[in-house]
Amino acid sequence: MSGIKPGYIRPLDLRHGLVDLTHGAGGRASHQLIESVFKPAFASTWPEGWQAAGDDGAVLTNPLAAMPGGRLVMSTDAHVVSPLFFPGGDIGALAVHGTVNDLAMMGAQPLHLSVSFILEEGLPLADLVRVVHSMAQAAMNAHVAIVTGDTKVVERGKADGLYISTAGIGICPPGLHLSGQLARPGDAILLSGSVGEHGMAVLSQREGLRFEAPIESDCASLHGLVAHMLATPARLRVLRDPTRGGLATTLNEIASASQVGMQLDEAAIPVQDAVAAACEFMGLDPLYLANEGKLIAICDAADADALLQAMRAHPLGRQACRIGTVTDESPGFIQMRTRFGGQRMLDWLMGDPLPRIC
Repeated sequence: MSGIKPGYIRPLDLRHGLVDLTHGAGGRASHQLIESVFKPAFASTWPEGWQAAGDDGAVLTNPLAAMPGGRLVMSTDAHVVSPLFFPGGDIGALAVHGTVNDLAMMGAQPLHLSVSFILEEGLPLADLVRVVHSMAQAAMNAHVAIVTGDTKVVERGKADGLYISTAGIGICPPGLHLSGQLARPGDAILLSGSVGEHGMAVLSQREGLRFEAPIESDCASLHGLVAHMLATPARLRVLRDPTRGGLATTLNEIASASQVGMQLDEAAIPVQDAVAAACEFMGLDPLYLANEGKLIAICDAADADALLQAMRAHPLGRQACRIGTVTDESPGFIQMRTRFGGQRMLDWLMGDPLPRIC
């Protein structure tokens, strides 16, 4: 040991090494993991001049000072997608986008994220590095900082390689209040784009399915689109991202919370041809598949056209459309006019046909 300075931390073999139980024990190996993997990647997301002190928490500046009357919004999420990498994204980018979007659906500008990793013994360090760098890139693109976190390691066979839990805080402008309880009869129901890509992209990768047209996840951060929407004078009441359970389940949640009914038009709901074909082949309904880059907006009907125009001006809202109307009939129920002119009830998702997709 002569010649080695006290406190020296040997770099990890990030190309061929594996996660082992010592990486979660809190000792030298844990420090190696932090210094070799997490800190170099997440430092790129920090505000200029901000430093990580290695303490048990991060000291943040007061964002309300720049927005008197604003309110802090906080959200938390967990991500257990399998496989870790899928067309259009991975668990790292998904963790950032998912938490950013939860804040954005409250009308908040996302600011800071925390992250906790549950690693399985035997996970290749190269895979962890790939996930962490993807996460850092997604955070930089969304202009949010990953400022604190934690890591635990569990025995082989106790996890699907890697689980991620995130929490985020943002700031909501004064006077803005969005909630699933605010939908009113007569309101317009808008959708930012086609549905089902994320769920089908993950499923196709998991099952080794190959389709003539590739299907990629729509994984994206939506706060930029929301900012475009909030810049209009539209009387916006509800924003929601239809993740687990898809469009149908999310609308059921809103209808139940607001005690209203909804009438949808199936022909108005965009579904990519490749997704529709894959769903038909597998006996799935795209209206119940998870999305990770789409939003539902409910607004006063008189403002729907102006809001759609604002949404279509943003890259993530080019396919924005009106898909239905809030009604006072059958509160808590969703009815849909089918492409063939009939009526269909859209119930909550029953069971879990696609586990571990977000």
